[in-house]
Amino acid sequence: MDLLPFDEYVRSLNRKRMSAGVLYYDDADRILLVEPSYKPHWDIPGGACEAEEAPWRTAAREVGEELGIAATPGDLLVIDYMPTSDRMPEGLAFIFDGGAISEAEVKALEITDPEILSAELVSLADATARLKPSLARRLAIALEAAHTRTLAICDNGVRAQR
Repeated sequence: MDLLPFDEYVRSLNRKRMSAGVLYYDDADRILLVEPSYKPHWDIPGGACEAEEAPWRTAAREVGEELGIAATPGDLLVIDYMPTSDRMPEGLAFIFDGGAISEAEVKALEITDPEILSAELVSLADATARLKPSLARRLAIALEAAHTRTLAICDNGVRAQR
């Protein structure tokens, strides 16, 4: 078997996109969604990882930029593998626990990021119509993981069979 020289091997390695978001929820299990200005579907606070940025740092940075919340995200709830789609390469999505947030806290948010039009607490059932199907599935699993204090491994929003 012929082995590639190490530098050539490193250049041949696959590059994956990564994103990180934070799940905030209230006592009634409504989840905090944000309405982006640049795409049709709602989302949770978060975004794409920048080069050399760990997912937990992405989550903290994005929550600060989008909502003005300066907090370190809690436990990792979900790692979701996202296959290649028409427009996007394969990747990994991470969801961290943001913990409880109240309606009053959401109303008090001062959103200054032009990428975000609004933020709202929404039941998972109502959120499903606003979200991409894979994200809706991922969030249902993340909410369960937040309550059971477990890590969920997913494949495109479906619990992976391991």
